[in-house]
Amino acid sequence: MEEHSTTNIAALQAELEELRHQLWEAQETIDAIRTGQIDAIVVNGENGHELYTLKTADYSYRVFIEKMTEGAVSLNYEGVILYCNSQFASLLNMPISKVIGMAFQDFVPEGSKRHLRRLFENSWSKDCKEEVLLRTCDLEIPVLLSLTALEFNENMALSIIVTDLTAQKRTQQELERKNAQLARMNHELGLSNHDLQQFASVASHDLQEPLRKIQMFSNLLKEHNKKILSSESKRFLDKIVNSAKRMKALILDILSYSRLSAANNIFEEVDLNDIVKDLLEDFELIIQEKDAEIRVGELPQIEANRGQIRQVFQNMVSNALKFSKPDQVPVIEISSTYLGEKSFNAPPQPEGPYCLIRIKDNGIGFDQKYENHIFALFERLHSKDSYEGSGIGLSITKKIIEKHDGLVQAWGISGEGAEFLLLLPVSQEKNKHHVSTQEDLIGRG
Repeated sequence: MEEHSTTNIAALQAELEELRHQLWEAQETIDAIRTGQIDAIVVNGENGHELYTLKTADYSYRVFIEKMTEGAVSLNYEGVILYCNSQFASLLNMPISKVIGMAFQDFVPEGSKRHLRRLFENSWSKDCKEEVLLRTCDLEIPVLLSLTALEFNENMALSIIVTDLTAQKRTQQELERKNAQLARMNHELGLSNHDLQQFASVASHDLQEPLRKIQMFSNLLKEHNKKILSSESKRFLDKIVNSAKRMKALILDILSYSRLSAANNIFEEVDLNDIVKDLLEDFELIIQEKDAEIRVGELPQIEANRGQIRQVFQNMVSNALKFSKPDQVPVIEISSTYLGEKSFNAPPQPEGPYCLIRIKDNGIGFDQKYENHIFALFERLHSKDSYEGSGIGLSITKKIIEKHDGLVQAWGISGEGAEFLLLLPVSQEKNKHHVSTQEDLIGRG
């Protein structure tokens, strides 16, 4: 029994000695780490022996620095490069081993070195950003330097992130070139619009006078010689008079269209019910002649150019009466709906910011495949012998609607009528910067 106790005491003493030895080793390791004598330890963990270094904590950070698309540089107080990542070396087209140890100012043009030194001096006390040129291989690369003073191996170092601005500068130069080109085009467009206005002035005054004389003397010639003129000669004179009449209408339509190019506009509160009421009085004779039925629903009050909107409704009603079927009473329906969005498919919304105006007739209609053609300048779907007109009316309508920041759309079935949709904003907020004293060009005609 005594022998067994002696054995247990010896085992405990041995185990105690081993623990003392392990504690001593741990203390020695801690002291070595604390004094910087070692930078790694081996730990026996659940997954076996694992190596930990003093740099393990910032390993991910170092990988990030190497993988980043910007250059990264660390400088000492003298401006010597202590560290750089591969991106910065690649920017200079030099190996890292050659870059480290060089002065950063060696990579800037001679005229920029003094400015760079001042920048470095300021960066030790506060973060700075500055654009400079890096010179390498006879090339100058625009870069942005982001400078911050940081502790580096127990000493202060200047940390610099270098962003290559080559692509950005190229894009900026291209943008400036495009802007200059756009400015030239706008200037040329202004000159072209001026020429168009000059032409419109000539058309409205100088060209109409000869036409008036052609019509007048043709009628006089026909009247004074009606007894001696053959039927064929009378037919020729009628063609001259009718052609002069169409030419005058064409000139007036071109004048109206050109005036729509004016940049300024007048907007005021317009009650569309009053507009339509006045128009129906103007069309009273032709409505009676065709025994037409005009159905008008309640229309909104909107901000618009009164003269231009009047011309839109005039063109719409005139077309509906003109292109009616000879064997059927013309029926024209005008209605409106408020919408919440600038879309023909938007759901109705009481007192919404947009109004949709529908003008529907039961006339000859048109094939839907010609929808875009009917709004084109001088485009006609019917011969001038069958229906009078210059072919500009719907072009003027489209341009007026667009000047009001609106949309226009047409639906038709050949032989079954047509429907025009006019989508207009109730308020002209986008256009209120226009000069309000500009003459209402279209409204005066």
